[in-house]
Amino acid sequence: MAAAVARGCGGLWRRARQCGAGGPAPHGQRAVASSATGGAVSAGKSGLAPWVPVVGLEIHAQISSNSKLFSGSQVQFAAPPNSLVSFFDASLPGTLPVLNRRCVEAAVMTGLALNCSINKKSLFDRKHYFYADLPAGYQITQQRVPIAVNGSLSYSLCTGNKMSQMVTKTVRIKQIQLEQDSGKSLHDDTRSQTLVDLNRAGVGLMEVVMEPDMCCGEEAAAAVRELQLILQTLGSSQAVMAEGQLRVDANVSVHHPGEPYGVRTEVKNINSIRFLAKAVDYEIQRQIEELENGGTILNETRAFDSKLGCTVPMRDKEGKQDYRFMPEPNLPPLIVYDAKSLPANMNHQQVVNIDWIHERLPDLPSVKREKLVEQYGILPEHSFTLLNEEGLTEFYENVVKQTQMKPKKVIGWILNDLLSYLKQHSLTVKESPVSSFLLADLLNLLEKKDISSTAAKQVLAELWKGEGKTPLEIVKEKKLELIQDQKELEQICQAVIDGQENEVMAIKAGNQKVLNKLIGLVQRETQGRSNPVLVKQLLEKKLSE
Repeated sequence: MAAAVARGCGGLWRRARQCGAGGPAPHGQRAVASSATGGAVSAGKSGLAPWVPVVGLEIHAQISSNSKLFSGSQVQFAAPPNSLVSFFDASLPGTLPVLNRRCVEAAVMTGLALNCSINKKSLFDRKHYFYADLPAGYQITQQRVPIAVNGSLSYSLCTGNKMSQMVTKTVRIKQIQLEQDSGKSLHDDTRSQTLVDLNRAGVGLMEVVMEPDMCCGEEAAAAVRELQLILQTLGSSQAVMAEGQLRVDANVSVHHPGEPYGVRTEVKNINSIRFLAKAVDYEIQRQIEELENGGTILNETRAFDSKLGCTVPMRDKEGKQDYRFMPEPNLPPLIVYDAKSLPANMNHQQVVNIDWIHERLPDLPSVKREKLVEQYGILPEHSFTLLNEEGLTEFYENVVKQTQMKPKKVIGWILNDLLSYLKQHSLTVKESPVSSFLLADLLNLLEKKDISSTAAKQVLAELWKGEGKTPLEIVKEKKLELIQDQKELEQICQAVIDGQENEVMAIKAGNQKVLNKLIGLVQRETQGRSNPVLVKQLLEKKLSE
């Protein structure tokens, strides 16, 4: 469960050290730190100017659509190999592309959400390269005139150890283009052979190209997480990285301040936000180490080895000339309209209307966070956590509706207790054995002072076992109700006072902090079944006599 609010860009060296073979030499370690509000990284050797890392991203998001971009083949994850392949997907001679309207609408919707200008006329191109899983020998994409350009994405990250120390940054979006996915090569090392599955061939993609406005792995990770939330909110992509629905290529370079950008390397097909942060930080450090040792940076494509924690060479980076771009002859220009440009005699159902899509945009994550803070009075950093974990916002709001406890107190139980249980057992919110209804019941018992907070935590631990018992049943079974008999509590308090002469003397001498120890002793004596507020009042009354 990755967080959209990433830590500040410090500690690059610590992460870079995780690499085994092929990484920078371990001697001469230096403090490498990059500020979330700046970009320079301190130099390793005295007298040298600091290094400035530069990070840009190219993100491929699979469009949520029942069929592929240019064919009617179904889109389904983990279907039997080569079971969802049309004649066009397999590039049989004479087959022609037919554009999927749903994919166009998803791209327009995403462009609007990312503050892009939508090109009313965009063009398709052929990008040639030869892999076994690309049967046509080219990919249909939008190189010259993409569907959306000149946007921006705002994201937040922490600059210190505290979640409250947050800054908001913005990365420019160069363009969003529609393109078809390739197939998938399956490598069988046991038999020394490679098999090709074309189920993914032709699936619709949106490529979101970000300008090189970031300076470290945490920034890249925070930007991608925010984009992922936006795509999921829009429904334009499910953006599940584990299923290859969101894949990231990171372009990384370093240079000295005032100098031109350095030679960049591309770290290809990163499929995890956590791995993205590690890959970028490692690559920054590798390049600094290489340059300071007199080496040169090659313009190459690299892969991230998650087991070793380092990047490894794949191939030389292709240039635009290698792809031999040309206009796609089988597709006309893609035309979209707005209210002003829509012809009067045009069938509205046959066109894509930018204004119609804009009017139906849902609340984006940034707006949802503002509403959560305003409605429930929670801290801004808590709103980030609620949105980061899928289903957690709905869970929290359901608990708030069903309990008498104030929303500010409920958030503590959600984030500190429920979320820690989920992460401890590697479960999602939907998989939680404790429903919002059960947690609300438990918090109501606590709010009515039927049980103490200590007892409530015990009940939550029992609920987590998923045995079908209600909080009240557990309370009665474990005898966790608060002691309501004040005379009984007074006797216990008096017994504690009688057995702690030194502490009593210290309290009467003015050291009120010692009173907490006596309260704790009463709690232990009652096995957490006493109200700490009432216990404090009784102790203070007896000590003043």
